[in-house]
Amino acid sequence: MTTFAVRTIAALRAEHDGLASAGAAISPALLKGPSGAAEWTVAQVFSHLGSGAEITLAAFRAGTGEAPAPGPDFNQRVWDRWNALSPEAQAAGAVESDAALVAALEALTPEQHETLAINPGFLPQPVPLASFAGIRLSETVHHGWDIRVGADPAAALSAESAAVLAEHLSGGLSFFLGFIAKPEAVREPAVVEISGTPYRIVLDERAHFTAEPTTATATFAGPLEAALRLIVGRLSPAHTPAGVEVTGNVSLDDLRRVFPGF
Repeated sequence: MTTFAVRTIAALRAEHDGLASAGAAISPALLKGPSGAAEWTVAQVFSHLGSGAEITLAAFRAGTGEAPAPGPDFNQRVWDRWNALSPEAQAAGAVESDAALVAALEALTPEQHETLAINPGFLPQPVPLASFAGIRLSETVHHGWDIRVGADPAAALSAESAAVLAEHLSGGLSFFLGFIAKPEAVREPAVVEISGTPYRIVLDERAHFTAEPTTATATFAGPLEAALRLIVGRLSPAHTPAGVEVTGNVSLDDLRRVFPGF
């Protein structure tokens, strides 16, 4: 039986391979050009992924007892070092840093997949390994898209990674939407079903992503990957696939205001 942790780590490997391919093919001009993240160049997104992998690996090693917990200034020192790199070094370094993290996760035993709990460094308590890896998957999936869309405006998330990420968001990572959503941007509560999937985006006092069969008040017609990009502010009109629409008591533009991105 393939566990959720194993499937998540496999998705991280696939995302890493995509990151490595993008890094090998990208031109210096595109590195310095705009990405899918509003305020970052493509190189800066690479830097974010690289520094994030380094910070995540440090938390992982602390959680497994391989190293002491990072000090309070650790993250800032990592960011400062990455920010000082050239665009080319940021891209190359990100691939190397991410490779080290993925390899460390792949080296875990089946027993550790089920028993290990790790605090990523910003939560009040440790989370199961699957959720720890899922947090990194969310980062690599969306920021990987930020990189690819710099060269391909029609870029999409992979269907396989989107499926694993949706499972996380409806389970152990359900708190994520509470950090990024502005449910007050809609006039009334809404339950938006994502057509062809068991998932719904619920907007009431807070926002959450669920697989519970709550009665829908609106429908998002489009691929799951587009719905996931919507909730992180990556579904602007220029990057919305043909045929995507929202019907019911909220509109697509309403949802874009609820999820302005980061």
